[in-house]
Amino acid sequence: MYKIIYMKADYEPWWQFDGWEEYIVSTKQFDTEQQFQMALNHLLAQFRNKYEFEAHKNERFYAFWSEDECEFCEACDDDAQIYHGIIVLTPEAITR
Repeated sequence: MYKIIYMKADYEPWWQFDGWEEYIVSTKQFDTEQQFQMALNHLLAQFRNKYEFEAHKNERFYAFWSEDECEFCEACDDDAQIYHGIIVLTPEAITR
């Protein structure tokens, strides 16, 4: 089974702080690697076209953002950057 999780939060997806699941926007599941790879490539292309910046980690986590997309953080009394995160789950990643 393959999964692509899209989350939107004020931190990159690789941090997966407690409660990170609350920031999930969508989850897509695929039976074959081919379906999964096509969907991932399409989503990455969309995000690369839409957002100014990109970072990735361990070929499982992708973060996209634009400097003008921020929300006020009451706890830190400042603006917090909003990140659009993609988490890739493959059979290999799930068994680790």
